[in-house]
Amino acid sequence: MNTAETLPPADYYTVGDPVADEKAPSGPIEERWDARRFNAKLVNPANRRKLSVIIIGTGLAGSSAAATLGEAGYQVTTFCYQDSARRAHSIAAQGGINAAKNYRNDGDSIHRLFFDTVKGGDFRSRESNVYRLAQLSVDIIDQCVAQGVPFAREYGGLLDNRSFGGVQVSRTFYARGQTGQQLLLGAYQALERQVAAGTVQVHSRHEMLDVIIVDGRARGVVVRDMTTGQIETHFADAVVLASGGYSNVFFLSTNAMGCNVTATWRAHRKGALFANPCFTQIHPTCIPVSGAHQSKLTLMSESLRNDGRIWVPKKRGEDRDPRDIPEQERDYYLERRYPSFGNLVPRDVASRAAKNVCDQGHGVGPGGLGVYLDLTDAIERTGRPAVEAKYGNLFDIYEQITDEDPYRVPMRIYPAMHYTMGGLWVDYDLQSTIAGLFVIGEANFSDHGANRLGASALMQGLADGYFVLPNTIRDYLAAGPFEKLDASHSAA
Repeated sequence: MNTAETLPPADYYTVGDPVADEKAPSGPIEERWDARRFNAKLVNPANRRKLSVIIIGTGLAGSSAAATLGEAGYQVTTFCYQDSARRAHSIAAQGGINAAKNYRNDGDSIHRLFFDTVKGGDFRSRESNVYRLAQLSVDIIDQCVAQGVPFAREYGGLLDNRSFGGVQVSRTFYARGQTGQQLLLGAYQALERQVAAGTVQVHSRHEMLDVIIVDGRARGVVVRDMTTGQIETHFADAVVLASGGYSNVFFLSTNAMGCNVTATWRAHRKGALFANPCFTQIHPTCIPVSGAHQSKLTLMSESLRNDGRIWVPKKRGEDRDPRDIPEQERDYYLERRYPSFGNLVPRDVASRAAKNVCDQGHGVGPGGLGVYLDLTDAIERTGRPAVEAKYGNLFDIYEQITDEDPYRVPMRIYPAMHYTMGGLWVDYDLQSTIAGLFVIGEANFSDHGANRLGASALMQGLADGYFVLPNTIRDYLAAGPFEKLDASHSAA
């Protein structure tokens, strides 16, 4: 007897009613964001001072949202578990941020960035959100330059661009291999300006434990002071989650160990629906695992694929020094399989290809879990100083971890868990299924579909924080002022 056919199904989930995005505007896609901004209700400056917002997380999305809302006059309170807001995990992003500026005059446009992002998401993205993201990308660069973010520049002083996987134009702005760090410092400066102005309060070393729901609306949070252990209750008129993704559900990932998805999980338990949890991204260029002692992996920026060539020995089980393997005995498998994109294929393609050649016995390094990323040709073509100017800090990180000099010996890389496109469900206004609970950045599911392209995460985080949320949350807050809550309330 087949017991699987007789036992009742496990009650792992309940199928609910379909969820519709009622805030998504109609009409031509190019006009939808302008239409939504115009139709959203306004809050006059005097009333903004009476309204409060809590923001969980101080990465690119959280810091930029707090700074912008504080500048607008709202009373903002932020929480982060780090000892400083500027140590959020956004600081680990390396490669760059996309924008449809078309500085290279190579055929880029807002529509092409939109198309590449939708296609890169396996056509599972929300097209209205993606077009809005492409429109706002050009404003993000202007905003960051005005803040003093030191983007790389060409000899004449113009902002430089480089290519990333999955596209055939150069639209990625970068600050050496420290783009996330520099963008976060820009947002952090804007945040601290509002702290000094008295519109924003920052509580570091605090972890969110729960969302407070009153009459069906998110009205506050319960947090733990990680220094004293004290449990605190904080109320506001709206709550924003900007707490990042859930890559650490995997045994090894490139995320910091503190990225524990607690805030998202607590909100989900309170009724915020979760969308597309299976949409997770494997990054193809990470330093391979070296033993069972590791708790996390380290990313090597995808930007290295601009100048690096990926290959494996044609002979299975090859143990010679890579410098001793002649060209005719090397398989540049991405260039061979995908001549139009070469080494700049999308991340999922590069990751699957690397795993396949390793599974076939062509892998290198411990356990055969690695392929070579070789920048020898670039060093010979442009000279070591030029390569150092672009990738010097990445080479330093690699050498510190592996004790191998990548200027002399090809890097070893292997795919690793890196980013999550799934997250809490949100509508066009970035509001979850709980009224008053907004979710921005990697914590939501809205923009990337099934395969985020490189340099899109920073674009979404800053678009949500600087431009989208400040224009949509006001439509919700315009119904205020709401009932004032304090510690005597039963929800506290």
